[in-house]
Amino acid sequence: MDMTLEDIPVMCVVAEGGAAGARAAFDRIEAKLPSLRGRKFYGAYFPERNEYRACVTLEAGEDPARYGFERWVVPGGLYAREKMKDWMSRIPDIGKAFIAMADRERSRHDKIRPSLEFYRSQDELILLLPVRS
Repeated sequence: MDMTLEDIPVMCVVAEGGAAGARAAFDRIEAKLPSLRGRKFYGAYFPERNEYRACVTLEAGEDPARYGFERWVVPGGLYAREKMKDWMSRIPDIGKAFIAMADRERSRHDKIRPSLEFYRSQDELILLLPVRS
């Protein structure tokens, strides 16, 4: 199933070691924020350069530099979408699911934009693969 996203202003941390450093990057974000309540978290991965960005939505008037984070925009557009339940116990399956999605969507996969993880809850992860219409 496809969905269209608007651009999402975020603050982020580029993970050391690419996707392997995702947990440490999110830990860094979570440790600095006064509260996680109402926040939306995204992972953005550029496979060609093994760059992973742990991202959290910006609140009005917030300055990412205050926390030592970078300001960035999660790119909007069309994405193929899949849900993953119980993702916390299936971390190794996330990469495999993206590989399967990219294989299925080979003819329309947009490799310029990053693949996205939207952490909807502690149980549900939404995988978003950028595609062309």
